[in-house]
Amino acid sequence: MEISYKWLQTFIDLPESPEEVGKRLTGTGLEVEGVERFDAVPGGLDGLVVGEVLTCTKHPDADALSLTTVDAGDAEPLSIVCGAPNVAAGQKVIVAKVGATLYPAGGQPFTIKKAKIRGAASEGMLCAEDEIGLGQSHAGILVLDTPLPNGTPAARYFNLEADYQIIIGLTPNRIDAASHLGTARDLHAVLNRPLRLPDVSAFAVDNTDFTLDVRVENVDACPRYTGLTISNLTVGESPDWLKQRLRTIGINPINNVVDITNFVCHDLGQPLHAFDADKITGNQVIVKTVPAGTPFVTLDGTERSLTDTDLMICNAEGPMCIAGVFGGKESGVTEQTTRIFLESAYFSAQSVRKTAQHHRLKTDASFRFERGTDPNMPVFALKRAALLIQEVAGGQITSDITDLYPSPVEPFRVPVRYRNIDRLIGIQIAHDEIKRILTALDIEQADETTDGFTAVVPPYRVDVTREADVIEEILRIYGLDNIPLSTNLSAESLTEFPKNDVNQWQNRVGQQLTAGGFFEILTLSLTRPAYHEAIRTSLPGTDVTLLNPLSEELSVMRQSMLFSALETLAYNLNRRQKDLRLFEFGKVYFQTTTDEGTTKYTERMRLSLTMLGNQQAESWQQKSQPVAYTDLAAAVQRVLNLFRIGPDQDRKTDTQPADPTLFQYGLTYLLNKKPVVSLGLVQPRLTKLTDLKQPVFYADFDWDYLMKLGSPKVRYQEVPRFPSVRRDLSLVLDKSIAFEQIDRLAHQTERKLLQGVNVFDVFEGESLGTDRKAYSVSFVLQDPSQTLTDASIDKTMQRLMSAFERELGAVIRK
Repeated sequence: MEISYKWLQTFIDLPESPEEVGKRLTGTGLEVEGVERFDAVPGGLDGLVVGEVLTCTKHPDADALSLTTVDAGDAEPLSIVCGAPNVAAGQKVIVAKVGATLYPAGGQPFTIKKAKIRGAASEGMLCAEDEIGLGQSHAGILVLDTPLPNGTPAARYFNLEADYQIIIGLTPNRIDAASHLGTARDLHAVLNRPLRLPDVSAFAVDNTDFTLDVRVENVDACPRYTGLTISNLTVGESPDWLKQRLRTIGINPINNVVDITNFVCHDLGQPLHAFDADKITGNQVIVKTVPAGTPFVTLDGTERSLTDTDLMICNAEGPMCIAGVFGGKESGVTEQTTRIFLESAYFSAQSVRKTAQHHRLKTDASFRFERGTDPNMPVFALKRAALLIQEVAGGQITSDITDLYPSPVEPFRVPVRYRNIDRLIGIQIAHDEIKRILTALDIEQADETTDGFTAVVPPYRVDVTREADVIEEILRIYGLDNIPLSTNLSAESLTEFPKNDVNQWQNRVGQQLTAGGFFEILTLSLTRPAYHEAIRTSLPGTDVTLLNPLSEELSVMRQSMLFSALETLAYNLNRRQKDLRLFEFGKVYFQTTTDEGTTKYTERMRLSLTMLGNQQAESWQQKSQPVAYTDLAAAVQRVLNLFRIGPDQDRKTDTQPADPTLFQYGLTYLLNKKPVVSLGLVQPRLTKLTDLKQPVFYADFDWDYLMKLGSPKVRYQEVPRFPSVRRDLSLVLDKSIAFEQIDRLAHQTERKLLQGVNVFDVFEGESLGTDRKAYSVSFVLQDPSQTLTDASIDKTMQRLMSAFERELGAVIRK
């Protein structure tokens, strides 16, 4: 949003520089992104002043030149050689001093330097209007009629002093500040200076010769509608002051009537619209919706098909304007217009937003209406605009103000407690200062007690509806810089937050995976029915089918994240990306039928991991190895570790074979008998469905279940002061026995001293038999209270070996 520094000064005294004003606005929360100088003419007439010709004589060596002495406000007069035929002593003129750069009309800029012309010194230049870019005439120098003292900047004489454009990064919640008045309100509060509103006391109805029948049929979409007529006006070019104001904030002038509506929009924050009254058939203005499909040509010449929810401003025959969004071509103001109907309204934010989004129209009006304008501003803005139109275009006000406002919008009433103000801000602010700040922000205090008050918030502050919002208003005006740093401050909140923030967890897990070389993908939730048929027995329900699919290939919602990942792998492989590690957070969808016969729709959040190709890129240091199940298992465990799930964590898991419909081999980790994640090698028949021939490793997390679990409280314990010891065993076992059974039995047998179990070798061979294998297992023992003795170590190992022999049928090999 662009704000004019000089325009802002019409609302509040600002002796501060534009940069300082920008800093104060940023402190209130209206972040200023930049301050840029704006010159009405190139160069801003810098270095040009009002001067007076003291003497004028003919140059002795050139009949067409004159020697002058000029008072330009300096201690000594300037000697200037002038070639203008109309120069004479006693004239007030425009003087370009040495160092000034001139921007002539239709020519290249040039800088004034000291020079000798035909032997005579010249210390400046007396200027014609074309030489300073203010016209085309070169008949002679500009001769002024002004009492201004010599040395006065020429920009002040021409009322072309430089302005400054203050660029504010306006956040969506602060639509109240989307005007010069709104910005001035914040400065009024923070600087504690009077705020000047435009004077509309001169408004008067000249006669009621041209009164229209105005009706609102859709009061939900248009709670307030006001308007009046102005007759016998002359549409033409706007005066310089108006054009300069608009250009400063990046708006191109159109004509005096339209320019005034744009001016008032940015002046007060209230959009207005002017209709050519002669185009209003039947002398009727009706605010209503029209049948869907009704064609309408907007001001840009585009024909649009209206919906049955688009609020329109209509005459007796049809629509004239899309309410709060864009005017119509047929009813717009032109140079032939002599009578107008001037509209100022309060439209529903939801209605305008829906229409603007549907037609993809973004205008200054829709920007404001979509976010919520002031329902109490339309009449004041209407009077302001009518007076300005009379000033620049003439005419008479020929109707009373129509103000249709059946259900006035009430202020927000927000209970506020002083203890919460102190708690959230961190310091105690005097109650009188709180009242001053809120009063300056147009927030009244009612029901005042020693404990608090009720904040009565004007309806234009659509972002202040809660106690925390009121406290934020106090803090931003009081100033964050005025809050002293203190170790006693802590984060406070008036709101209960969920135990587990899903977004934070996704970021945390995503960072863990990307650190391990994974890339995040985002895929469609739509998929092919053929994919589901291939894994039908493993799906949790029946397909959710689209009623109007774009194609048969994308006609159902996915029930598994697998095929989205496989399609992404195939896409990248076709583009010679061979080593891939991907992860995705996404939802799956299915429907089930209850015992009562009703259909229940379910959506669940999942996290998928996919690996394909080599472990790392080719290198001279080591030979590339294809990814294996253990690589995926390690990545899965790193994710589970964040939730403290795993064999060495607080939450222990069980395992069972993964679903063979999906996996050629793999495991499902169970926590509290519920699946947390399944991982393994994808069945080749499934990868072939997406034309993949390479092995693919895949893991599927139940993200909703993980979110319910969250992270347990962190427990801390002292690092043991006594050393650990390691003992190794070789166990010959039946092939059906997994290492997990060894680990579980070991921890069940020795709960105090056993700190860790690890398998470091597996052997199978004819010497053991076809149905046997040997595990080489290490056991780490440690007592946190004392150094282990050989006797206690041997006793522990003997109990472990006995348990393995008894429970697992192990043969111990030493």
